[in-house]
This record gives sequence, C-alpha cells and structure tokens, in this order.
Amino acid sequence: MKPLAIVGVVLIVLGIAGLVMGRFSYTTEEKVLDLGPLQATAEKEHSIAVPDIAAIAAIIAGGFLVFVGRRRA
Repeated sequence: MKPLAIVGVVLIVLGIAGLVMGRFSYTTEEKVLDLGPLQATAEKEHSIAVPDIAAIAAIIAGGFLVFVGRRRA
C-alpha cells in the first residue's frame, strides 16, 4: 500500500472515531500549593469536543487520499 493511501486510511479511522466518540478528555496535574517542603497538587480534567464537520472532512479527505494513492500505481 502506498504511503498516501496509508495516510488516507488513518484519516478515515480518525474521522470515524471523532464521529462516534464526539469528545475526548485528558487529565493534567497542577501545583496548588508550594510552601518549601510542603507541596499540594490537584488533578484537572480537560475535555475537547470534536466538531462533526471536522470528522466528516477527515473522512472525505481520507477517502480522496486513498483513491489518489491507489490510482498512482
């Protein structure tokens, strides 16, 4: 499989995942208190929404790259 087609397949998979899941979240650790040897941290969760139009655009672009990648033999 050509590299262009592989990138297209990855875009399609990511686009489908974006449509199915809708959002993803991750956790960061932030320093709340720092007084010499005494330190306190807190975990903060961040959530990022994936717009449907971006997921659809990734699927369409991926399909185009697969088509172009397979055509260039």
